[in-house]
Amino acid sequence: MEEIQDNIQFQLTDELIENVEILVENNNDKELVKLLNEFHYADIAEILDELDLDDSIYVIKLLDSETTSDILTELDEDTREKVLKNLSAKEIAEEVEELDTDDAADIIAELPEERQEEVISKIEDEEHREEITELLKYQDDTAGGLMAKELVKVYETWTVAGCLRRIRGQAKEVTRVHSIYVVNKEEKLIGRLSLKDLIVAKNDQKIADIAKDNVDFVNVIDDVEDVAKVMAKYDLEAIPVVDDSQTLLGRITIDDIVDVLKEEAEKDYQLAAGITQDVDSDDSIIELTRARLPWLFLGLIGGVGAFVIMEGFQEAFNQYAVLFFFTPLIAAMAGNVGVQSSAIIVQGLANDDIKGSINRRLLKEMSLATLNGIILAAFLFLFVWIYIGEIDKAIAISTSLVAVIIIAGLIGTFVPLFLDKRGIDPAIATGPFITTSNDILGILLYFWIAKLILGI
Repeated sequence: MEEIQDNIQFQLTDELIENVEILVENNNDKELVKLLNEFHYADIAEILDELDLDDSIYVIKLLDSETTSDILTELDEDTREKVLKNLSAKEIAEEVEELDTDDAADIIAELPEERQEEVISKIEDEEHREEITELLKYQDDTAGGLMAKELVKVYETWTVAGCLRRIRGQAKEVTRVHSIYVVNKEEKLIGRLSLKDLIVAKNDQKIADIAKDNVDFVNVIDDVEDVAKVMAKYDLEAIPVVDDSQTLLGRITIDDIVDVLKEEAEKDYQLAAGITQDVDSDDSIIELTRARLPWLFLGLIGGVGAFVIMEGFQEAFNQYAVLFFFTPLIAAMAGNVGVQSSAIIVQGLANDDIKGSINRRLLKEMSLATLNGIILAAFLFLFVWIYIGEIDKAIAISTSLVAVIIIAGLIGTFVPLFLDKRGIDPAIATGPFITTSNDILGILLYFWIAKLILGI
């Protein structure tokens, strides 16, 4: 129990990094191995991410392949790319032979095409090599690109006793046995078994008699996000993957889905912040600029648009200068309401919770925006009336706020729904796009309504 607690509390410290660097510098392999063996492979990967490239490669070559293969899967992508460049094709092949087929395929897929072929040719296990080659044919964002070939499969005609004997050999190749999949003689998936079902059954019973036919599955070409939704909905730890003819091809486990959800959340967060491509803080200035500049340029255009609109109402400014001072408030409320509305819709789309027609969703959002707008406008009306002492200006400004909030709420609802229907990631609607558009429209609506009420 103490070891588990220590592992949970792992912290990467400067002292630890320095200790590893000294051991590497002194070629003290015995003490270095002893030190690193105290840590989980994910913790070692975290250590290697902080070392310089030569030291990282030294550690990788020092430890056994069973450990370093797992470390490679946990390394930062940039670090792993640099490490792989400095390993021979034979050394990489030795690493991937220790991995499940899905992890092995992921690592090989990161290599240049010519190097991929070289590494694959060095894999000694013929079956492992063929399975990895098969997985590399699938797109990364499909179930086929995410699945592993390792699973426990039994035939419906087997007896329980014969099944138990045969699955012992299969289970050696599977890290975790979540379910046992039942197929017919054509290799088509027809059911599943739990270990409990198998253990409590009589030895002479046929597998077909105890198998459950209500097995959830996904198609090999299904999008990974759809796979994640299915597994989340039915609380599955693993799900089988089949082709169009129902042939069992592999399985996807929950740890792979967690990685997908994490990557999708990071991508949506960056889109919402106005970053158009996948980047991280360690990327070059050029890469970061390329990712951020498009939306910043949109913001610049939005600011110019707001200037043009305000210039068109110069006469209103001359007669009622107070309108100018409430412009930031109106623009901010329009942007905030739009982002709130779009964020709720994007979250609902991601979780597959958005049901019914768009019109019904827009009507609900309009009702919500109207209620919020009236409450906020009432406070603004009292403030303007008390502070300025002119009821006509208070009515104009507060009425404009209600209209701006309603329109912003509708735009924030409609845009992500529209983008989703067109196959565009709706997360883009929670960023500068929705804020800028609502700012401009809000300012336009504000001055138009104020001008109408004040008779300018």
